[in-house]
Amino acid sequence: MKTQAFAKSLCYCALALFALGCQQKMADQPRYEPLQKSNFFEDQRASRPLVEGTVARGHLDADEDFYTGKNADGPVKTFPFPVDRKILLRGQERFNIYCSPCHDRTGAGEGMIVRRGFRPPPSFHIDRLRQAPPGHFFDVISHGFGTMPDYAAQIAPADRWAIAAYIRALQLSQNAALADVPESARAQLSESGK
Repeated sequence: MKTQAFAKSLCYCALALFALGCQQKMADQPRYEPLQKSNFFEDQRASRPLVEGTVARGHLDADEDFYTGKNADGPVKTFPFPVDRKILLRGQERFNIYCSPCHDRTGAGEGMIVRRGFRPPPSFHIDRLRQAPPGHFFDVISHGFGTMPDYAAQIAPADRWAIAAYIRALQLSQNAALADVPESARAQLSESGK
């Protein structure tokens, strides 16, 4: 009886060991590591290049003006979408997060980083930048300029345009004349100035 039970348990142990030895986990499957040499393909690369013309999902970027800020004539001269209050508020929020440390909240170029000894950026209120098209600001945010790094990885294209719109609003606010204010609102200005 004991020998029969011992033989039976020995058989189960052998079967369990056999079953464990035959299993193949997905992590142990035969495969190539990235950029490993392969004799299977003519170019001997295991990592295959993308098929020409393929586009990753969500990255079509067909609107050149929107995604680059440029066209055949240079920087885009108009915004690729209507600018409204919501866009300006989003631009202000993104500007205060990403731009104000150097450019300060008014765009004068006297941010906290500058006060700590870094080179000041130009004021957005100089004639050269007031005359610059919105595509220029989009391009600078995307690719950097001088000591300014690019922010393409941190700021989405729509937010870059919103920041450019807010910069335009800052420029208008610092260089506005009474003639720029609609006549219906001038009475309110004169009352608030009392």
